[in-house]
Amino acid sequence: MKTKKEILFHVEKLLKKKNQYLLTKVEALSFSGFTTQEQLSVGGLEGRPFRPFVSGERWGEDWAYAWFRSSVVAPRQAEGKRLAVMLDFGSEATIYVNGAVSGAMDLQHHDLTLTRAARAGERFEIVAEAYAGHSGRQPTFGESFLYLVEEEIYQFFIDLECLYDLRNHLDEDSLRVAEIDRGLTRVFSVIDLTLREEALTRNIGQCRQILKPLLECVNGSTAPTLHLMGQSHLDIAWLWPIAETKRKIARTMSNQLALMEEYPEYRYVQSQPYLFQLAKDLYPELYARMKAAVREGQLIPEGGMWVEPDTNLPSGESLIRQAAHGKRFFKEEFGKDNEMLWLPDVFGYSGNLPQIMKGCGLKYFASVKMFGTYDNIGDPFPYNTFVWEGIDGSQILAHLLNYGDYYPIRINPSFLIHQWKELVQKDGITTRLTQFGHGDGGGGANRDDLEFMRRLADLEGAPRTKHGSPIDYFEDQIERGVPDAKYVGELYYSAHRGTYTTQALIKKLNRKAEIGFREIELWGAAARLLRERAYPYREMDGLWKTLLLHQFHDILPGSSIHRVHEEAQAELTALNRKIDVQASEARAAIAGGGEESIAVFNSLSWERAGLVVLPEGVKTVSDASGNRLPVQWHDGVGYAEVEAPSLGWATFKAGREERAQEADVPSAVPAVSAVQATASRLENELLSIEINERGELARIFDKTTGTDWAAGACNVMRMYRDQPSDFDAWEIDRRYRSAELELTASAKVTVSASGPLFAAVRVERELNRSTLIQDIRLRAGSRRVEFHTTVHWREANKLLKVDFPVRIRTNESLHEIQFGHVKRPNHASRPHDADRFEVSQHKWSALAEANRGFALLNDCKYGISVDDHTMSLTLLRAPTYPDETSDQGTHQFTYGFVAWDGSFFDSPVVREAYELNYPLTAAPGGAGGESRSLLRTDRSNVIAETVKPAEDGSGDWIVRLYECKGATVTCEVRTDLPFAQACETNMLEEEPVELACAEGAIRLDFRPFEVKTLRLKVR
Repeated sequence: MKTKKEILFHVEKLLKKKNQYLLTKVEALSFSGFTTQEQLSVGGLEGRPFRPFVSGERWGEDWAYAWFRSSVVAPRQAEGKRLAVMLDFGSEATIYVNGAVSGAMDLQHHDLTLTRAARAGERFEIVAEAYAGHSGRQPTFGESFLYLVEEEIYQFFIDLECLYDLRNHLDEDSLRVAEIDRGLTRVFSVIDLTLREEALTRNIGQCRQILKPLLECVNGSTAPTLHLMGQSHLDIAWLWPIAETKRKIARTMSNQLALMEEYPEYRYVQSQPYLFQLAKDLYPELYARMKAAVREGQLIPEGGMWVEPDTNLPSGESLIRQAAHGKRFFKEEFGKDNEMLWLPDVFGYSGNLPQIMKGCGLKYFASVKMFGTYDNIGDPFPYNTFVWEGIDGSQILAHLLNYGDYYPIRINPSFLIHQWKELVQKDGITTRLTQFGHGDGGGGANRDDLEFMRRLADLEGAPRTKHGSPIDYFEDQIERGVPDAKYVGELYYSAHRGTYTTQALIKKLNRKAEIGFREIELWGAAARLLRERAYPYREMDGLWKTLLLHQFHDILPGSSIHRVHEEAQAELTALNRKIDVQASEARAAIAGGGEESIAVFNSLSWERAGLVVLPEGVKTVSDASGNRLPVQWHDGVGYAEVEAPSLGWATFKAGREERAQEADVPSAVPAVSAVQATASRLENELLSIEINERGELARIFDKTTGTDWAAGACNVMRMYRDQPSDFDAWEIDRRYRSAELELTASAKVTVSASGPLFAAVRVERELNRSTLIQDIRLRAGSRRVEFHTTVHWREANKLLKVDFPVRIRTNESLHEIQFGHVKRPNHASRPHDADRFEVSQHKWSALAEANRGFALLNDCKYGISVDDHTMSLTLLRAPTYPDETSDQGTHQFTYGFVAWDGSFFDSPVVREAYELNYPLTAAPGGAGGESRSLLRTDRSNVIAETVKPAEDGSGDWIVRLYECKGATVTCEVRTDLPFAQACETNMLEEEPVELACAEGAIRLDFRPFEVKTLRLKVR
């Protein structure tokens, strides 16, 4: 058994005491200050109530800031030396020196250099803005000091630590370790720490000469190369509100700019244009320095999207807009075109992200999160460098980094050695990309990192390093040859599965806003073309950026503190109000107003029949022939069933005579109701549904085939204790099903609607401490059953699901994602199968046999589990960290199901899910007496997802279509728009390729799940 060499104890002891030798304390600093809840600028402090602060004093309240100030004069002994301050306000702080933001005190930055070559008598005015935090943690004001940094001694300690750390991670029996140990022994025979000032400096210089040959040893021909990327992951909101992020970006960038000035070789990557926008708006002097650093090539604006968004939950169109706004900002501000999508901390990556990236001109993908898992995973990800193939066949080059056990990240030999050792894929690989710099709350690298990096360019025993842009790594990898490794489909993150459900209201508001933007853009474009109504380009830019901001990966997934969620709910609620106003005004402009007619608008790309809510004051509706249509009143709202053309509108005559009563009444036109309801049964022409005493579906009888779809009671509410081993808001533990709570309370079941258009049964019941009120609704002539649900949620650490066991035999389930769907196992045969016990979806999930199937639909629920033939939609969670009141309150949502006979390709699933989410809308007026379809396709599996004005304000129309069933198809797109030319472009509306068209028809060939973007030049 080997014993630790005595010399190593000497080194450890000296490194622990290094500050007493390399720092010379000049004087203690006194500060005066005041606290405030306002966001102030350094130039707006005159007249504020500054008072002296003393060490040990507690200050501030939740969310408060303190401004402190002091003056420093360089003493005679500082002449020519590095002069620095160590400031302790008890919290993070932004530091201003002589009026300019100059750095920060944070977790990895404990001192700030005032000057590298002081002049005696030089004056420095220091102002600090410090954050008090929250949860009653009042910071304690500490002691602050002015220091001289003994530069030669500082450099010696970097030399010493570099070699000591290196030898500790090499083979103890190697010649390299023996030589390092001999050098260390020689150092300790020379060093004399009893010396002072110049004598000590000369002595330390002799020690450095002993270590110099050891630091000049280089690697042989087989050493790997790490491409080092300076960066700082800055969460826009997480354990702090956005108000604090507005300070964090100033702290981070001022720190990094100071390092760039001292270390010209340093390159720093900053993602998220939103953060640059904050700097531009709040810190113009700092932003000017940032722009200069970009010009010098030291600051690298790269990352690909407006923020680092979640990619499971946003729509495909939202992800395109993330890239469009992000790339546009960097191009307009800096002339830089992003090539890499950098999402270091996102909780899994959509299977259609490669196609979206490629369509937006993003060539490379890099992340860290896939290796940041813990005990809730059974099958680790197999690759670091690979070709990632999306569901449509699009391929991009991907590289996955990892933090390992080194977080916060410091550049030193052990970190580099572990980075190579932890590479999961070494066959044929000689390089990897490695990020460094403190992150999560910003900060970035410190001076030590850059000094170590200078010594580690090619230090024998550690991987070689190259420092620069991450694009250099990808280009180098392509030149060396892309590995054979290919990964197809989504990058499922085997952790943080609870983020599909936590903070349900934010997810609902996000879905509603995405739908609303589709309405604004379609009807806004039509109103501009047909009614000469100005399109609100500037306002739309701001509205979109509000939504994109709140898709950040700790806001939309619901993994932040309470204040973040509270503010997000308020912002998204206000956003939806503005969207509703804009969409309503555009439809009103098309309809034209008036009391004798209404126009019914359909924003989907197929003709549809459905219910529409009648405008206020309208009591009856007649078609163009004067035939009165049935109207049903329910909960004070009037509904009519109408037909509307694809991406267009139909007009109807409106009557305004008083209706007979406030309760549900039939239309004035006699009609035999095709729907019937009792407390135990719902029925129409196609389905007969039996309901038990708990409001569950005991039978789902299909009148067409004579079969029962239910393999057991359906619509069964199940509640579980939800106490994961870690990451409360983020995670659902794989063992949650063993902790089920019995929900034995019976329900009050009554008839709430009885036709003629739809019937409904109302279920009211207790769910543990919570209350459920649900209308189970069935429309005449429909195979879709809807569950309009209100839950008064009063739980803590509970999980609510609803189960549908059905008579389908299959080994996989289908789940909608952006612009398509993915197939996942409904069993746990292999570790990766078992890891996917909870998955994400968009509007639908399905189980399908060759000739029939069953699908669950939803209007805002993203989490689901499928076990064999049971589909379990995840409705609500109640984690208590980091938001102690997550999801408490009232939730309203709708889910439903549709069952079909025939192949999945011929099924109505996709259209039914869209129709559940995109209701028909009505506006007063006859739209000039016309019914009109602006655009239509001749294939049911090709959907026009977006119709909008071109971003450049030219008046051109953009039409984005996709194939939704996974099939190769030729489709005809027909429009009556007066267009002079049709082109296919990328997703950013660039690189046009002219298409052949005749008489308003364009023929397009789609591969499975392909997205196409058309640009129509309107006359």
